[in-house]
Amino acid sequence: MLRYAVIFFVIAIIAAVFGFGGIAGAATEIARILFVVFIVLFLVSLIFGRGRGGTAI
Repeated sequence: MLRYAVIFFVIAIIAAVFGFGGIAGAATEIARILFVVFIVLFLVSLIFGRGRGGTAI
């Protein structure tokens, strides 16, 4: 998911350089939403992963 956020961020940068304001704004918003979702899922996995007390194999 972080990969998709980076891809949309790069699309936003390229669109901004070429002057496509609407496309750059939309790609920036998509990248921001995906990044926030990634961070939330990462934190949830950290919290629930520590609570399990995994076994060493």
